[in-house]
Amino acid sequence: MPHASDASHASHAFDLLVIGDANPDIVLGPLDAPLAFGQREQLVDTGLLTLGGSAAIMAAGAARLGLKVAFAGRVGDDEAGRFVTAALAARGVDTSAVRVDPALSTPLTVVVTRGDGDRTILTAPGTLAATRADDVPEALLGDSRHVHAASYFLLPRLAEALPALFRTARERGATTSLDTNDDPAGKWDTGGSGGLGAVLAVTDLLLPNAREARALAGLPEDTPLEEAARQLALRVPLVAVKDGADGALVHDGRTAHRTRGIPAEPLDTVGAGDSFDAGFVAGLLAGRSAVDALELAAVCGALSTRAYGGTPAQPTRDEADAALPSVSPRNDTRTDTRNDIRTGHRNGKNVS
Repeated sequence: MPHASDASHASHAFDLLVIGDANPDIVLGPLDAPLAFGQREQLVDTGLLTLGGSAAIMAAGAARLGLKVAFAGRVGDDEAGRFVTAALAARGVDTSAVRVDPALSTPLTVVVTRGDGDRTILTAPGTLAATRADDVPEALLGDSRHVHAASYFLLPRLAEALPALFRTARERGATTSLDTNDDPAGKWDTGGSGGLGAVLAVTDLLLPNAREARALAGLPEDTPLEEAARQLALRVPLVAVKDGADGALVHDGRTAHRTRGIPAEPLDTVGAGDSFDAGFVAGLLAGRSAVDALELAAVCGALSTRAYGGTPAQPTRDEADAALPSVSPRNDTRTDTRNDIRTGHRNGKNVS
């Protein structure tokens, strides 16, 4: 994935345009017993109302790292929508492209966590299904160095338009990234030239977690993660996979590099993957190699778990960089690829 030059940086109003979902998250937990129905009431230690939505959390994390960030999406004309817009703006994100839907409600998510770090997520989609291409101002595509999209499977109309949006962004000099997040339907349809396959064809960076990587590659759950990443990297120039407590890895189609990340005792892992995404993109846009961006991303993901909710503990660039010396990377036995990735080439071909 190529890096924009200083001249390119100066010619863009924004480092990053994020398109996708934004909603309030109500985070409750930890719940160490099964959810009980029958009008039972269960008590948990903490409850928090905070900014949610994969795209919104990523945008907030990138702004916290010092990037100039714009957000494009759709919310309802309600208190939840005003909360989301204000929360993004308070974190330094430009919200001028957030569209207000007069009829549909803002999405709302309830996250119930467990003591082991796992969680269940309940979402009322509201405006998600109505979010579409014209919610993304064309001018922003040409005024941003990088365009990131999230929650592909929750935004069907936007998903249909994403290949054209990414193509336009690339034609205007931007790089692109995608975090699909989970597919609630469990179909993970990546085959053929349409659907997600068409999006991957114009995506520079794919950012799944380990389970999503195997599912997107159409592989069994016990497939080695390096193999899933390798197969995805045959379709996308660069793949960075989040692997929870085991760290993360990056693959460019030829070689893989792993990092263990940093030790963490998480209070809440909600949004950690989105903070990882922010760190990786911020690292690349700063001119760091993919290997160094991976280590920065792993630190950002880990530090974000210091508090409940996806955004309250997101690190600044100084905080993230200060944690980097404690990172203990784990390399495989193959050739290091940082120079190939830095110049945006793979197997002699430009992969922009």
